[in-house]
Amino acid sequence: MKKNEEVTIQSETIFNGRVISLELHDVKLPNGRESKREIIKHPGAVAIIPFKEDGKIVMVEQYRKAMERNLLEIPAGKLEKGEAPEVTARRELEEETGYGCEKLKHIISFYTSPGFADELVHVYEATGLYEIEDHLELDEDEFVELVEVTLEEAEEYITTQRIFDAKTAFAVQYARLKENK
Repeated sequence: MKKNEEVTIQSETIFNGRVISLELHDVKLPNGRESKREIIKHPGAVAIIPFKEDGKIVMVEQYRKAMERNLLEIPAGKLEKGEAPEVTARRELEEETGYGCEKLKHIISFYTSPGFADELVHVYEATGLYEIEDHLELDEDEFVELVEVTLEEAEEYITTQRIFDAKTAFAVQYARLKENK
């Protein structure tokens, strides 16, 4: 048994959607009592930090219904069943930006909200960008606008909350650390 482990007694899937499912778990706590946990199951995702030769970062601006506003983000998308994260990263980069890349380097993987979700995001750095003329199209319910930003602009956008999501804020901080090495 793991330290402070919560053992699932039973679980029930309450909702099964296109992107997520919601499970309700009855758990036995380390002190012997029982409780309930609501858990979001997610297939995982990738996020790509695309660097142009001039150092600018290619981002996408899109409306996020959950926030009821536009956000400026690095390209990202969910893993398809059986798809390797690197394959997803290359596909999402092409779909969302129209770019391919010569080099794709895995930076880190992290859980987005481990208190209630199992979503694991794999972050990649893309360099050697080149335009793909006949590139993959966005999903039919996806609408994005490309925005190229300098590192300084991205840092300012974090303070003004134009960039307001964890994966993109992480990407900007990664870029700053990389530049300072």
